[in-house]
Amino acid sequence: MNQETQAIRIQAERSQYKEHSVPLYLTSSYAFDDAEEMRALFAEEKDGNIYSRYSNPNVQELIDKMCALEKSEDGWATASGMAAVYTVFASLLSAGDHIVSCRSVFGSTHRLLTEFLPRWNITSTYVDFDQYDEYAQVIQENTKLVYIETPSNPGLDIIDIEKLATICKNKNVLLIVDNCFATPIIQQPILFGADIVIHSATKYIDGQGRTLGGIILSTKEIINKVEAFAKQTGPCLSPFNAWVLSKSIELLPLRMERHSSNALSIAKKLEENNHVKWVKYPHLKSHPQYEIAKKQMKWGGGIVTFEIEGGLQAGRNFLDKLQLFSLTANLGDTRSIATHPASTTHSKLSSAQREEVGISDGLIRLSIGLESLEDIWMDVEQALK
Repeated sequence: MNQETQAIRIQAERSQYKEHSVPLYLTSSYAFDDAEEMRALFAEEKDGNIYSRYSNPNVQELIDKMCALEKSEDGWATASGMAAVYTVFASLLSAGDHIVSCRSVFGSTHRLLTEFLPRWNITSTYVDFDQYDEYAQVIQENTKLVYIETPSNPGLDIIDIEKLATICKNKNVLLIVDNCFATPIIQQPILFGADIVIHSATKYIDGQGRTLGGIILSTKEIINKVEAFAKQTGPCLSPFNAWVLSKSIELLPLRMERHSSNALSIAKKLEENNHVKWVKYPHLKSHPQYEIAKKQMKWGGGIVTFEIEGGLQAGRNFLDKLQLFSLTANLGDTRSIATHPASTTHSKLSSAQREEVGISDGLIRLSIGLESLEDIWMDVEQALK
């Protein structure tokens, strides 16, 4: 089946009531037919639901959809995107292990790598996103994972997944790709050699800013390790949130096409505006990694970043003058959103750290929504004046 059909037609098994739309399974536990079935389920001799921290029909439906869309063998759903990141690290790493990461990562991921994992003697090394020889050089005997975002947040750096995957396989380490900005509709990292794909489902998977969620996708062997950790520690996704996210996926292909077409048009218009210093968008020919983006991304996605002439104060003035755009820390919404990363999502990084990953004080991140393109541009244009 094509992705558009998978997004709609993959559903939980119908109950005895023969419902057409999947119901909510709001239950903490499940009943057993008899003592022998209970024993067999707990002994893992039989498949079935025991407790919703372990499994739930709504959560499983979401996982099944995401596995189909990302071309993965198996998956696990968590309460948030950062829960997915931490669950993968905690499942696959032990004291004394080492991670290699691209330097341009989300602020909370940075803090996890540099502040929290070192408490358990897990160390990390940063590499500039496009320095492929350096990735190979810094991988040590105790390196277990290479972690990247592509496109990165908020710099929209593009990493050649296939090239880095080859390096990782030669070094016998696992490659993790945060695919949040692209979604499986635009980019499928596993097809380019990635071992694990992570999503903050809070963003485009939901698409309306309503709920939180995270997804981990990989082989059955790796997900078995994730499941063993997650079942006991509890970063589980609620059935209600899973139901919302699964319903949202039905329109994900249509939404991502519209997000991308609107964003490309806005990026082109910004390039022509005299008040703008520079613009980055994966499918703009001016993007430094344009050819890589065209190879591994079907469209350019819904995020545009740019810097206004005049620096920090000009950026603040721009945000204050916006009328249609929402000012919020989220992205991937039907509603267009403007964010100032230096003072919000990446505020925990020092000024020097932000500069290292291309986040200037005047950088603006636009999450382009599904409103009329004319209305979106009218708001941006008037705020730039």
